[in-house]
Amino acid sequence: MSTAGPDAQSLFPGKKFISTVLESLETKTTMAGVLGRRYLMRAAMAGILIGLLYGAHYAVIAAFDQVVVGGTSLYPLGRIAGALTFGWALVFIYYSRSELLTSNMMIVSIGAYHRRVTWGRALRLLSLCFLGNAVGGLLVAVFVRFSTLADGAVLEQMVASVDHKLAYVASGPEGWADLLVRAVLCNFCINLAMLLVYNGLIKDDVTKSLVMIVAVFVFAFLGLEHSVANTVLFTMVGLREGIDLALAAGNVAIALVGNFVGGGLLIGVYYAYANDDTRWLRDHPPT
Repeated sequence: MSTAGPDAQSLFPGKKFISTVLESLETKTTMAGVLGRRYLMRAAMAGILIGLLYGAHYAVIAAFDQVVVGGTSLYPLGRIAGALTFGWALVFIYYSRSELLTSNMMIVSIGAYHRRVTWGRALRLLSLCFLGNAVGGLLVAVFVRFSTLADGAVLEQMVASVDHKLAYVASGPEGWADLLVRAVLCNFCINLAMLLVYNGLIKDDVTKSLVMIVAVFVFAFLGLEHSVANTVLFTMVGLREGIDLALAAGNVAIALVGNFVGGGLLIGVYYAYANDDTRWLRDHPPT
């Protein structure tokens, strides 16, 4: 009878995920350092994709809301269809190799845990990524401002959403807590999807895409708070209708904190620690 215990691979099955993330981190930190402008361009593309797909999300909702069956609009179905539409944003970002702030929160946190990057360099990378995301969103907002893409019912849906998001900040600590929880859960969903994509168990692109679509669908349908999506939405509506900048900045600030907790800590640091086999290998060296 064998007395050998389980090996490190079975005890720490997420090592593939961690190694893939650390490889990705090395590429990102190199680009953000010596190829900063190109990294900014990749981040801007993610902002553009968020803007286009988020705008489509509201357009789909508005279209369903205009359809009345038996005296009742199809708005509830529109929310489902709109969330599914927006779900493709993460797929487009992943396969275009664009840079999204919220998924990078997980990556830099794992890198910091394993001392592959300092928190100073991590903050620089995240700041540059957020700047690029915002610039890309601004470009879409300018296009929307000087077109009819967000006229009529579409604009009404976007304005109503902005008013709802700003109300969290205006309502005081209770609203802040609600916003924070929604931001935590939002990036937990996003980075849980990226965990499944990076861990090497899913081999085909169709399943990877479905995982990402479902994750974004959950956050969009539940009304969770995404710092980049909110920034882009506030920019689009602000250029058309004006916006309370203080409330918008407050919303984004709280969303950033919550997104970091959800993606950086609850996924990144959690799985980095859970799959850290350093002490195990020291106490149980391979024979």
